[in-house]
Amino acid sequence: MASKQFAVIFDMDGTMVDNTQYHFKSWQVLFKKYDKGNLTEQTYKGEISGTPIIDTVTRIFAEADVATRQLLLKEKEGLYRKFYSPYIGPINGLENLLIELKDAGVKLAIASSATVDDIDFVLNHVKVAQYFDVIIDGNRVSKGKPNPQIFLKAAADLGVLPKDCIVFEDSIAGITAGHAAGMKVVGITTAHPAERLQPTDLVINDFTELNPQRLAALFTND
Repeated sequence: MASKQFAVIFDMDGTMVDNTQYHFKSWQVLFKKYDKGNLTEQTYKGEISGTPIIDTVTRIFAEADVATRQLLLKEKEGLYRKFYSPYIGPINGLENLLIELKDAGVKLAIASSATVDDIDFVLNHVKVAQYFDVIIDGNRVSKGKPNPQIFLKAAADLGVLPKDCIVFEDSIAGITAGHAAGMKVVGITTAHPAERLQPTDLVINDFTELNPQRLAALFTND
């Protein structure tokens, strides 16, 4: 049993699975097809990664009506799944950590800006849904990351205070949201080098570096 009682909230894309490059590729195709310019990796990671798809579609395709935006969202998701399906798998050490956390009595949530369909797509391939007490998708909140709403919703549904939560994130938007929620934040280096993931309470390359005791130690100075 971990000495400190806490909860852990996982982002999904780029955090539980290393799919950032496939999201980026699908956005590149969409930008090129509809003459929206050349999407660079820097712009993708800085302005799109971690935020809800519909927010980006609405911003980039401001002239489109609501129905057209939904079609564009579906097109983007279809491209992403086609590109990622042959390679989908968990970040190294994910399931072992989830098992250890559950055995330690830690409550677990997923809080992802992704759609329900995209979350189901990942969890149908990466069989870890049974470890989570709560799964929050982007449609469950009115404001996406970097707004903290999704993490606060996850904490409320878990029945824990935000200050007793640890967020796992790979994106700048997600890290910003985690801090704004008043939570501990652990960055994972799938999309950005460690120095870009600051300020965080801890930075990891994958989940083999963690156990419940190391996570509990993040609260030592509180």
